[in-house]
Amino acid sequence: MKTIAVIDDDLPIGDTLEALLRQEGYGVLRAYSGTEALYLLASRRPDLVLLDLMLPGLSGEAVLPQIRGIPVIVLSAKGDVQDKVELLRGGAVDYVTKPFHPQELLARIAAHLRTPAAPNAPLSFGPLRLDPLTHMVTAVGQSTRLTKTECAILKLLMQNPNQALSKGVILDRISLDTPDCTDSSLKQHVSNLRKKLNALCGRDFIQSVWGIGFILTEES
Repeated sequence: MKTIAVIDDDLPIGDTLEALLRQEGYGVLRAYSGTEALYLLASRRPDLVLLDLMLPGLSGEAVLPQIRGIPVIVLSAKGDVQDKVELLRGGAVDYVTKPFHPQELLARIAAHLRTPAAPNAPLSFGPLRLDPLTHMVTAVGQSTRLTKTECAILKLLMQNPNQALSKGVILDRISLDTPDCTDSSLKQHVSNLRKKLNALCGRDFIQSVWGIGFILTEES
């Protein structure tokens, strides 16, 4: 079952969207502010996000760049063409103006969920470039080979840069590729990966987030 995160502080609209989506067979996650949305996405990974812009705390515009590897449809009363262009350039896959027709929204959701991601496309973050097919990571003209588990971890973190991912989410997302990775061994795999990246660039990219898990960031 596909799961959709509804990020909207308007309770009637959120409730209407949840009822509509559940009727279509989707699982639904809810968040009511930008900050709550980031906490939600750190522990759960929906298949698609419906994002309002007028949120308390962090705005939708501030949340959008922090969502990686998940299609985001912006729902907003703002209908200005330039607003739409900037948000689409900023990472949204679609923009639906409120009020919207339920069947049109469902059609757009279905279309974006059908769009396959390229599972082994090269990924970049700062000076790092990862080739998931060869398990090679390259930076500043140097390359090193990662183990299958290290590659799966780095690939997931690079798909979600600057976003803290819980250990449970990491284990769940890499389980198909690396079923041997367990809660007890994950920390060692991450430690080995850190050492290899540090040897390439002379700096740490993966930080521990107390009580949550790990984050890929260029901040020291």
